[in-house]
Amino acid sequence: MSLKTSNLAFKKRVDNEIHNDIMRKAIVMAQERIGTNRQKMVDELGHWEEWRDEAKHIRNHVLANLDAYLYQLSEKVTENGGKVYFAETAEDATNYIRQVALEKNAKKIVKSKSMVTEEIGMNEVLEAEGIKVIETDLGEYILQIAGDRPSHIVVPAIHKDRHQIRKDLHEKLGYDGPETPEAMTLFIREKIRQDFLEADIGVSGCNFAVPETGSLCLVTNEGNLRLATTVPKTHIAVMGMERIAPTFEEVDVLITMLARSAVGAKLTGYNTWLTGPRLAGETDGPEEFHLVIVDNGRSKILESEFKEVLRCIRCGACLNTCPAYRQIGGHGYGSIYPGPIGSVISPLLGGYEDFKELPYACSLCTACNSVCPVKIPLAQLILKHREHIAQSGMTPTAERLSIFGFNFANSHPTLWKVGVNVGAKVASKFIKNGKAPLEFGALAEWTKARDLPSADGESFREWFNKREAK
Repeated sequence: MSLKTSNLAFKKRVDNEIHNDIMRKAIVMAQERIGTNRQKMVDELGHWEEWRDEAKHIRNHVLANLDAYLYQLSEKVTENGGKVYFAETAEDATNYIRQVALEKNAKKIVKSKSMVTEEIGMNEVLEAEGIKVIETDLGEYILQIAGDRPSHIVVPAIHKDRHQIRKDLHEKLGYDGPETPEAMTLFIREKIRQDFLEADIGVSGCNFAVPETGSLCLVTNEGNLRLATTVPKTHIAVMGMERIAPTFEEVDVLITMLARSAVGAKLTGYNTWLTGPRLAGETDGPEEFHLVIVDNGRSKILESEFKEVLRCIRCGACLNTCPAYRQIGGHGYGSIYPGPIGSVISPLLGGYEDFKELPYACSLCTACNSVCPVKIPLAQLILKHREHIAQSGMTPTAERLSIFGFNFANSHPTLWKVGVNVGAKVASKFIKNGKAPLEFGALAEWTKARDLPSADGESFREWFNKREAK
């Protein structure tokens, strides 16, 4: 899997998802449940805006001093016995991971949930070498056996219900048990447990890296990560270059924000700290540790007007409140990063050619701005994308011509007045019962969902002139 998750056109993806009733029902329920729990935790913590300001300050400080912190992190990890590789591109990162796997003659790799490994397409590269990669996060495992894609940053299988999951388990793994979450989870647990014992390499992401000690902080709810990073002899951690918190004190602030914003909890089930490979006398942990630090376009973002998006801590709060995501789900975006954060970061990482429609998958309601724990102005960044797309001539020809015509008429009052009068009279002859006889372009999309009002009667100007004359 890579950043781009679908080759379907944007409109086709959206049309598919809007008519996916199971997905929409699941997301509505999840948004409401998580939103309610989040608000309870926010109120309980108190002084939420002050916490947001502090988290924003921490992330801004990291970005302003990123080169120094990355150097310090590299030095500490090496000092602790680990190996560090800086990957400029996704290809560089996957080539390094593949080389380590081949050197270890790896046949099986267990992997905990990691957005950046999906961004760089790690699984496909390893599988092309005949290496079996097994997702051990429950949601990711369900999607992997079904050949499906994640649709949420935190809850990857949010779009599926238990009926679909049981069907997948039955068809792919021969599951014949009851359709209860508990029974299906136990079945998957037994399957994965053997994989942990047989794996040659464990791969993880990284929520936050701490340069002062060279430690990694990893946050999960299932405990699978601890097995994936301690049972195999080799552990490879992959992180975006911006995922740094200078000290443990800053991590404490960010974890406090992350758990509440992501799932409405005080703390996630497992907060794991890893500091290099196993030392002499220790009874668990990997014998070898590799840290792959991925750029993949982040340096360019850091130098651009979009740099604030790198404050993101991947909590998914913006998805949990977004009305557009509520309707089209994650798959409608066609990116491993959906929702408002995906609308901003996907075009930056993957280019406008594949993702120029995403900034328009937004109503600009600014709900995402109000819930972001690190105060990323997502709506404003989406507008910047739209401005860039328009100025670069990437909008459809018909749209550009219509905007040009509107601007020209709007700047000539007489022409505008004539156009309004003539247009209203012509439209009133054709629009009947809220429908237009000719349905094309934006007009067709409008009349699919709502009535098109007829321009019968007098215009506002005519009404105003009569009123003024009195």
